Amino acid sequence: MSVEVVCVASWNVDLIAHIPQPLERGQTRMANAFERLPGGKGSNAAIAAARQGAKVGLIARIGGDDFGQMGLDLWTHEEIDSQHVVRGAGETNGTALILVYEDGDNSIAVYPGAGAGLSATHVQSASAMLANARVVMASCEVPLAATQSAFETARAHGVLTLLNPAPAMPIPDGLWPLIDVLTPNEGELLMLTGAADIDTAADLLLQRGVGAVVVTLGERGCTLFRQNAAPLRLPGHTMQVVDTIGAGDTFTGTLAAALARKAPWPEVLHWANAAAALSTQAHGAVTAMPTFQQVQTFFPYTTGT
Repeated sequence: MSVEVVCVASWNVDLIAHIPQPLERGQTRMANAFERLPGGKGSNAAIAAARQGAKVGLIARIGGDDFGQMGLDLWTHEEIDSQHVVRGAGETNGTALILVYEDGDNSIAVYPGAGAGLSATHVQSASAMLANARVVMASCEVPLAATQSAFETARAHGVLTLLNPAPAMPIPDGLWPLIDVLTPNEGELLMLTGAADIDTAADLLLQRGVGAVVVTLGERGCTLFRQNAAPLRLPGHTMQVVDTIGAGDTFTGTLAAALARKAPWPEVLHWANAAAALSTQAHGAVTAMPTFQQVQTFFPYTTGT
């Protein structure tokens, strides 16, 4: 079966330390625990989509070190097509340094490593996979020129495009009209526009040419904004949070998988909302991502309800 969801992907190894509260400048504190886990917004979202039943392919550039091999092994295990993943010989792999606090929140510093070298030329070598997909997604952890190239190819073949604008950064004017679905969190949305509230901010992005804006609001759920339609607001799920690492990536990947199977918007949002909530029930990103069956059991959803 051909690939349904293509991810222009970042791949990082997450080095995670658990501490009681955020550090002050110059402060050293003993950690309660340490983990080395797979990460990177692109890889995370790709795995989330695969666990929701989508056939997923990656376009990525990884390091030539052991951390790079860790990614290849993981994608093989998750049955993700990695034929368009290239390795930078002698280059350091992307790495994320993560501090997790007792309340489940976190702070993250990301070094892109070999992933910073992902180019439009590399993306175009995967043009056949892009053209035959149903959804092409990316985040701002990969060079925007690579994302724009992928989205141009997708659009030329009627393929839906999805961007998670994280970490938030200025977006080129030419990229906005190529985005069918944008999935910022509240802070990213306000940063991208300078607006004071999410409704105004979403309207500004729709005016720039974005097809739909899905704002994730953590425990408050999510809201869908589209041109000439009332906002669709869904409440969140009350959960006892272990940590929130990867919740946004789980939401985005699940959203992509649901869109790829052509589910209607209410079902798409309910499914992504539930998957993201479930992902807060264990440590780490990939280790906490639910399967299709787990989401279905947790929050059964019938179209039209």
